[in-house]
Amino acid sequence: MDCVEMRNELKELLKLDNEIVAISWSVNEPKNVEKETEKSRFCSKLEKAMNGQMFYSTLEEEECMGGARYSGLKNMADYPANVQSGAFMVPKGLYKNIPAVQRSRETESYINPGIFKAIIFAPLKHVTWEPDVIFMVCNAKQGMEILHANAYDSGEHGKGADAAPICSSMAANPYMSGKVTYGFGDVASRNNMNIKPEEIMISIPGSDISRIVSNLVEMKTKMFFKD
Repeated sequence: MDCVEMRNELKELLKLDNEIVAISWSVNEPKNVEKETEKSRFCSKLEKAMNGQMFYSTLEEEECMGGARYSGLKNMADYPANVQSGAFMVPKGLYKNIPAVQRSRETESYINPGIFKAIIFAPLKHVTWEPDVIFMVCNAKQGMEILHANAYDSGEHGKGADAAPICSSMAANPYMSGKVTYGFGDVASRNNMNIKPEEIMISIPGSDISRIVSNLVEMKTKMFFKD
């Protein structure tokens, strides 16, 4: 995979404004990537990469409890009871009661803890390896074209993400399912990221990006997708 070529093709084919982000999990702290210098939330790390920064982060640099848990850097059992129950979310207005939190968590995706020590966040154009997940913020039409490109040769439908934090829905979900995932973000990520109200999110498993770009190139010669 030539990530620079893939990035350039996607930017041109879809007319993307935002930079495309690569996410990679690592069992060891990488030696050829700089470590994040301060704590930040998982969603903020994505925005840093969208703004051109390349870095890796460990549990020490993760500011958000959800970001640490869903990305596999910390075990839920290590959190206090009010976090494990989800009780802290009720007064914030995210859920009406604890049962609603617990039911929601039954369908949320997370990386199993104890496997990875670091996560690399980078603009796709700076990556020389196959990322685990490719994340982008785009408009609805651009997202639609990616979903069509995914189905073009496979007939496979993408996964729609719900109100789960994007560390779960747009990172752990495509990593664990191996499926293209689309969503609107959650209230916390939209409060912490400088994205437009009309923009949506798309995540693509790294192993699928070459196929999807190739399909987009061919689709652009067809009646429905000609500019």
